[in-house]
Amino acid sequence: MASELTIGRVAKLAGVNVETIRYYQRRGLLAEPDKPHMGYRRYPPAIVKHIRFIKRAQALGFTLEEITELLRLEEARACAETRALAAHKMQLIEQKLTDLTAMRKALAGLVQQCDRKQPAKECPIIQVLEQD
Repeated sequence: MASELTIGRVAKLAGVNVETIRYYQRRGLLAEPDKPHMGYRRYPPAIVKHIRFIKRAQALGFTLEEITELLRLEEARACAETRALAAHKMQLIEQKLTDLTAMRKALAGLVQQCDRKQPAKECPIIQVLEQD
């Protein structure tokens, strides 16, 4: 069929490389078309939209396992379950933000100790990291 695409063309249109498509196929996120005898696999144009869906979901922090679930939910038109998955992802992100804020605060305190220019035998950051 003339409207079908080569893997290289799919990669270009989707903004990914060919190995990304092959990886998604191995992970079960994308179907791999049959290879005709003495020919190249041809992909339907809709696969580009599918890959873009995966990349947007990854940009929102979803893992490939979670994206597999999102794709299943999309097929089932299960909006409530999809919302629950997104809400759970938001909770995880909030926890990470809390953890990152605490890490930033701790590191800022250590950097301030170094900035005091007190003659020290040892670096205060290294000292904290070496504590039991």
